[in-house]
Amino acid sequence: MQQPIAILDSGVGGLTVVKEVMRQLPREKIIYFGDTARTPYGPRSAEEVQAFTREIVDYLIQFQPKMIVIACNTATAVALSDIRSRVAIPVVGVINPGARAAIGRTTTGCIGVIGTVGTIKSGAYENALRELSPHVQVISEACPNFVPLVEKGNFRSDETYDVVRASIAHLRQHPMDTLILGCTHYPFLTETISEVMGSEVALISSADETAREISTILHDKRKLAKNDQIPVHQFFCSGDPYMFKQIAQQWLGEQIDLTPVVWQVPNIS
Repeated sequence: MQQPIAILDSGVGGLTVVKEVMRQLPREKIIYFGDTARTPYGPRSAEEVQAFTREIVDYLIQFQPKMIVIACNTATAVALSDIRSRVAIPVVGVINPGARAAIGRTTTGCIGVIGTVGTIKSGAYENALRELSPHVQVISEACPNFVPLVEKGNFRSDETYDVVRASIAHLRQHPMDTLILGCTHYPFLTETISEVMGSEVALISSADETAREISTILHDKRKLAKNDQIPVHQFFCSGDPYMFKQIAQQWLGEQIDLTPVVWQVPNIS
């Protein structure tokens, strides 16, 4: 039996990581869980996000994954260490890969970060960037209205442009040449964000770098899939299956196998 890579997110955002893993590691089987019933995670407390992340990991462990990828910046910021202490397999987050990609791209040393309230409040990107380059200037901005747009499949519209412009247009006042999309939902809005920020600002999604890190870890542990069969990926969501499937198939460009999940324990409020 081929051991899968388990990828989890608060909703559809982690599909940006899935797409890149599918491109870079086409032999790997993916098990994906989107917690769409409880998205967004950004406004929630760290304790809630930790509890939700543990619950999803406990669910995914039944599939005997060889690695867990927390493809949610908020969950990475507050739950990565906790999950690593609970499981005996590698656990990868998305913040450090995104920070590395941004440091490698910037020439001015001024980097912007947009993310959920929880991610920005944690200071996780600022810490990761300064560990790599102590003198980097970091401009951070929470954009709580972005995730609801993406979860509704509203990627390109007048409403989307107005929301994005109102949220980040003022960032152009700073001499940044690089902007980290510090939420895996945000790459769905790349065209609009780029339109608002201007072509001179490079947009960094952690998906590409995260997939490279996954590949490196699996290679080092001799866990890369070796079969030539096309893997059958599995997708699970806790909320509206119709909307999730519609967004997933549009983003990934293929049909998916989706199973709705109804939690047997009460949500934390």
